[in-house]
Amino acid sequence: MDAQGRGRADDIDPADQWVLNPNTGEYELRLGSSAPQSGVPSPRKPRPSEAAPPTRSRGEAPGRSRPETPGRAAPPRRRRGAPEEPLPGRRGRRPAKKAAKGRKVLLWTGGAMAFVLVAGAGAAYFYIEHLNDNIASVSDDGASTGGFSKDKAINILLIGTDKRTGKGNGSYGDAGSVGHADTTILLHVSKDRSNATALSIPRDLIVDVPDCPTTQEDGTQKIIPGTQQVRFNTSLGQDGRTPSCTMRTVTELTGVKPDNFMVADFNAVKTLTSAVGGVEVCVGKDLDDPDSHLKLSKGTHTIEGEQALAFVRTRHAVGFGGDLSRIGLQQQFLSALMRKLKSNDTLTSPSKMLDLAEAGTKALTVDSQLDSIGKLKDLGLELGKLNTKNLTFTTTPVIDNPTEKVKATVVLNDSTAPQVFDMIKNDVSFTAVKERKKKEAAAVAARLKGTKAPASEVRVRILNGGAVAGSAQETLSWLQNEEGVTKSENAGNAPAPLAKTTLEYAPDQADQARRLADLMGLSGSAMKPGESVTNDQGLPAMTLTLGKDFEGAGVSLTAPAKAPEGVQKSTADKVECAK
Repeated sequence: MDAQGRGRADDIDPADQWVLNPNTGEYELRLGSSAPQSGVPSPRKPRPSEAAPPTRSRGEAPGRSRPETPGRAAPPRRRRGAPEEPLPGRRGRRPAKKAAKGRKVLLWTGGAMAFVLVAGAGAAYFYIEHLNDNIASVSDDGASTGGFSKDKAINILLIGTDKRTGKGNGSYGDAGSVGHADTTILLHVSKDRSNATALSIPRDLIVDVPDCPTTQEDGTQKIIPGTQQVRFNTSLGQDGRTPSCTMRTVTELTGVKPDNFMVADFNAVKTLTSAVGGVEVCVGKDLDDPDSHLKLSKGTHTIEGEQALAFVRTRHAVGFGGDLSRIGLQQQFLSALMRKLKSNDTLTSPSKMLDLAEAGTKALTVDSQLDSIGKLKDLGLELGKLNTKNLTFTTTPVIDNPTEKVKATVVLNDSTAPQVFDMIKNDVSFTAVKERKKKEAAAVAARLKGTKAPASEVRVRILNGGAVAGSAQETLSWLQNEEGVTKSENAGNAPAPLAKTTLEYAPDQADQARRLADLMGLSGSAMKPGESVTNDQGLPAMTLTLGKDFEGAGVSLTAPAKAPEGVQKSTADKVECAK
């Protein structure tokens, strides 16, 4: 942003006009008393009487005004375009408590590549109308949950395409690529925001792509037929598929329905790394990859722009030389980028924050539920609650495709992949979040340990509280015929649906509860000390309420407590060297 765009053209760096307020921990625009009003929108909206004629935005030719757009353009892809309005100087704020340094950074930057895209968006929300104009969006075609919620776990699908659009990108590989899902990460942020998991999905993973209802440029809907046993990356671009189809494919694969998606092309890596002044990476050996144009000597390097893009595209010079090795490199890069965002060097530089906001919003294509800087800011603030040491990068467990002689693709590792997907579905952390683990361990120890009554002495009434129809009768038959719990009965539907299955029991029924928990695979948190009820024989009984998490009689209801052995994982706070 030049000085003229700020409303004053003398030799003043606009970044120097932003001052850190020690009471609020935020940057405020401070001009001299004789200075004209700022042309950059502030967070507060002006009163009608304070409105002033629009000023030229950055890069706009003299004598030309941006045409007013009275509303959004037709789907699927649109950019919000309304003339900027100058706002009055920033009014005083109520003092707030100072946040811890790490949290403050993430509250500003959002939380980072498309963590960073969110970061860029959340960083400078005083720029609202201008940044809104940068954002492109496409329809989610009903494939999402309808958008993230502040009181629930968050699942964002981050997609990097191999489309060669943009300056200087035509020379990379297939210049005519339609833009496949080259890099895909499912970012899961826990409900309590204490931890997050970034799950990479290999582009060469063999999957079934489902039928995809897709919004066309004229606003009509077309169903693009699905294909079976194809590479995951064809879920985007192939046959006109949009990111909503990649979203549906991820749901089919993992059982996790994303709330939103974000898409970035090659330019995102270049512009974002330049915006923060480069990121520091470590390589454990000399790297020379003629395909990606990366050449680095062993040791630590600060990379940005074209060199950063070469780093995340490299695969032949690291590991086994395949896509899985490149995924590890990309995770290392994202961790480094996250650390840079958390550094004082970024936090204390208003010009970097503004550059990051510009780069992030221009690099983004988001779904139609996330198409404004206000929504991105809200998401960024939620991600900003996360401590980076509890952000774990991991990769979908896979094995070489056994049907191929020359190994080119991979398939799911059926022994470990379901457990990883279940951990994300059930909001289980991949990191040692000490406080939470302590509480859960105490609950399990107190409720599950102790004597267990014989199955024949367990008295329980079974209610359906959100499971599929017939689940109570199915469970009753299984308990009576296969497990010997003959004093059980079907009590019909629960008065209200439950998300999780529960077992309520009186203190003198604890030994019966432990036996039933053992048979059902209930966790300590599912056991609810309370009161007994009277069964049809007039005897005290426990109450088992089958929730929406119930998947069938005999299927354990305990989510995995930790990642399976051998699953690769790393956390964003640690520096790792590429090998």
